[in-house]
Amino acid sequence: MPAEATGSHAASESVGTTGTTTRDHDAILVGEDVIRRFGGLTAVDVDRVEVKRGLITALIGPNGAGKTTFFNVLTGFDQPDSGSWSFNGRSLKGMPPYKVARLGMVRTFQLTKVLAKLSVIENMRLGATGQRGESMLSAVFPTLWRSQEKVNTERADTLLQRFTLDAKREDFAGSLSGGQRKLLEMARALMVDPDLIMLDEPMAGVNPALKQSLLGHVKGLRDEGRTVLFVEHDMDMVRDISDWVIVMAQGKIVAQGPPSEVMANPKVVDAYLGAHHDSDVSVEAEEARLAEVREKLEAETGPRDREDGDPRE
Repeated sequence: MPAEATGSHAASESVGTTGTTTRDHDAILVGEDVIRRFGGLTAVDVDRVEVKRGLITALIGPNGAGKTTFFNVLTGFDQPDSGSWSFNGRSLKGMPPYKVARLGMVRTFQLTKVLAKLSVIENMRLGATGQRGESMLSAVFPTLWRSQEKVNTERADTLLQRFTLDAKREDFAGSLSGGQRKLLEMARALMVDPDLIMLDEPMAGVNPALKQSLLGHVKGLRDEGRTVLFVEHDMDMVRDISDWVIVMAQGKIVAQGPPSEVMANPKVVDAYLGAHHDSDVSVEAEEARLAEVREKLEAETGPRDREDGDPRE
């Protein structure tokens, strides 16, 4: 069954003056002065970022903004040139991905990482941590791990039902559609019982029918008291489910705040559409630009007269 919003997953709640319930959202993930360079290119240059506990936070930005690279650094799949970052107050610097996951911070990938030649239920079992049968010594003695595997399998079956994948239980994971693989990755991530789930473009390549299902599951994670950080280009989705939005451009954080405020921020508009994209242009300035273009074209191809049917005239 889905985890209850208790223990480490629960955010503290209080009743405000209006009578509505509010949450005390502390930072579950903090990064400071994180820089990642590839040769002469600075892919990530983040002064400070905080991900609030119990919220759905969207990390958005144009292609090449450094979002996935930042994900890779935070989860141990890549190492930065400098900086520090912590999860639940514990430093993750230099920590390998499997240890990060064991702490309760898991991620999915833009390109799904299911094991195609294993069944769906076998993929789910692999997501469980602390399995006694993983040791070469204990693996030859089923009595040492059989009861634990039964518990893991029951939990996996419950999650498959929740994500409507129970009918695919014995199918090869490679036979699933793109959207079903996204669901499988999300379900497998929950085998860890994480505090923070990081989703890299969860809606990419997903058909509209499954997209609504995925949206519901992401909201369900927040309702359980978990924290969600996701990368996405679908602005309708960002507006629909996000509590907080962080915007990256050219490796830097250029804006953050509630979705409605961020979408109206001129810095965000410029990051996506370019500076001064909507500025007024006079007739004289437009004619000057056209004349400049004509001169460049004639320099490259030679002058053409109107009898040639030049579309520029």
